[in-house]
Formats: sequence, structure tokens, C-alpha cells
Amino acid sequence: MLKEFRDFIITGNVVEFAVAVIMAAAIGAVVNGFVVDIIMPVIGHYAGGMDFADLHYALDGNDYPSVAAASEAGAAVVAYGRWINTIISLIVVGFIMFLIVKGYNKLQKKEEAVAGPTAEELLAEIRDALKSGR
Repeated sequence: MLKEFRDFIITGNVVEFAVAVIMAAAIGAVVNGFVVDIIMPVIGHYAGGMDFADLHYALDGNDYPSVAAASEAGAAVVAYGRWINTIISLIVVGFIMFLIVKGYNKLQKKEEAVAGPTAEELLAEIRDALKSGR
């Protein structure tokens, strides 16, 4: 059983999957930083200077200047501004992954076009040439 497990782990698909998960986490962190630190401040500036990360609704009915202040006071808070940031991050990550897959597919098609005839096709040509006596 250990040998089967080792063979399973060593196969290319599992290793490729692990690399893909690690890369996706890294891309997600970069995109999240991009959205939170670059995109949202620009959107907030043009939306009247609001900070989306601090948009919230305190369930106790009091007004708090920020989510941190509400949490410090012990109030239950619906932090919908953070949720907006997350949705925008999801859209950006989805778009970036779309571009990566599109580029990968384009490279695959170029490699297939350059590949030329398969070994079977070449052997069939040789066989046919030998049969015809050329």
C-alpha cells in the first residue's frame, strides 16, 4: 500500500496539481494586494472619498467610524465593504486566470502546429514507399 501511495504522489498529475495550488495562492495574494491597495482606493476616491474596507453596519444600531472601532466596542458588525473588496478580487483573479489559460492554450496550439507528422504517419509513408518500389 505504501508503494502504491508513493507511486501516486510521484506521478506528474499530483505534482502539477500541487504546483498549481501553490501558484494560485500566490496569484490570489498578489491580486488581493492589488485590489485592496490600488484599485479600491481609486474607486473610493471617485466615489466621494469613501474607504470600502470600512463600510459596515453595526447590528447594535450605533454608529462607529470604522469596522475596527465597532469590533473593539464588542458590536456585531456586517462588514459589507470587505465583502465588496472580496468580490472585486474574485473578478480580477478570474480575469487573470482567464488570460493565463488563454495564453497557455495558444502556446499549446502553436506546439501542435509545429509538431509535424507522427511516428505512425512517417512509418506508413515508408511502408507505402517500399511497397511501390520507389
